[in-house]
Amino acid sequence: MSDSDSIIYRLKGDKVIWIIVFLLSLISIAAVYSSSSSLAFKEGKSTLDFLLKQMRFVLFGLTALYICYKIPLGWYRMLSYLGIIISIALLVATIAIGKNINGADRWISIFGLSFQPAEIAKIATVIYLAKILEERRFESFKEFLFWVLVPLGIICLLILNGSASTAIILAGILFMILFIAGVKWSHLFKSAGIAAGTLVIVIILNQAFGLFPRVETAVNRVKNFAVEKSIDKKLSPEEKQREMDKTFQADMAKAAIASVGVFGKGPGNSTQRYVLPHPYSDFIYTIIVEEWGFLGGFLVLMLYLWFLFRCIVLARSCSKVFTSVLVIGLGLLITSQAMLHILVNVGILPVTGHTLPLISLGGTSLVIMSAAFGIILSVSRTIEIDKVIENEKKENADNNVEEVVL
Repeated sequence: MSDSDSIIYRLKGDKVIWIIVFLLSLISIAAVYSSSSSLAFKEGKSTLDFLLKQMRFVLFGLTALYICYKIPLGWYRMLSYLGIIISIALLVATIAIGKNINGADRWISIFGLSFQPAEIAKIATVIYLAKILEERRFESFKEFLFWVLVPLGIICLLILNGSASTAIILAGILFMILFIAGVKWSHLFKSAGIAAGTLVIVIILNQAFGLFPRVETAVNRVKNFAVEKSIDKKLSPEEKQREMDKTFQADMAKAAIASVGVFGKGPGNSTQRYVLPHPYSDFIYTIIVEEWGFLGGFLVLMLYLWFLFRCIVLARSCSKVFTSVLVIGLGLLITSQAMLHILVNVGILPVTGHTLPLISLGGTSLVIMSAAFGIILSVSRTIEIDKVIENEKKENADNNVEEVVL
């Protein structure tokens, strides 16, 4: 048995998820090293600097993953309410004193450490929802409104101020969790109606007072995406160029993917990394496909789908509502972000600015997403330990019976 095998087998929990984590981490280091040349030139550094930087981020991420993996599940239950309160406080602070990076006020800096509170809020919201669904049956809509819709609605509205796509995706995932958990249909229909009405009010407030500028950004991106599909032939060359400039990122990403075959151009041979604005983060899947071909792109896609499948299997093996909802919720959260990133990169959806989990260049975002993987593995580890204890009890009981018979 090799050293790597022994490491995997020494770790408790779902071995497949552990393997997926390590594979994504290796892909991340290689892809960021290859795609960061334009950023290195811009900042007057070498690509080796970004290689070492990403290796540190991956190490920090794996450390966060391991810590969350070792934390007992009871702690997550106990801290669920505190987590949602802290998330709301951080999101409010982001609106008040947040930093604008890449045109969005979604960052906050504490003790020199910059991060997006929305990333923490997404995980905290899933943990809270898992806890509340285990505690209450929600026979009345009033109870459901107070414990679910109000806190989750506040979270989504606060996130909406910094990222419309993140808020909409989170709302969709939470709705899916409620559906999977078996919440009453009447509650779900009323929730959908309230959400739709709230979205209309938000759009009106933005048009009238500019209260939610990211909503307008999202609408413009959808419009630009539609323009890309059909540019009016009656426009002058100058007007056509202006319209094409709006879809520059998506056009370059599709050009990169369209220029490769099964095996790609080879590692380090990407040409679009010098053209795309953020090839190391928002468009890293494009670079992977350009350099490693459709084979590399398919491998990355299958890793995320394989991970989601393992989460479904794990959730079905859970005996408690909390752990089942926690696993499926975090699994959907991670996979949906990955699918959104991939669909944007291949030109099926408009640009959203979402990174590829565990692969894109990132500091706190990579660490926070690693923590989500760690929580899932903590559930898997607990189930494995419980099975061992149960088997030992059965063996002891059988031995006692044999002793009595003898």
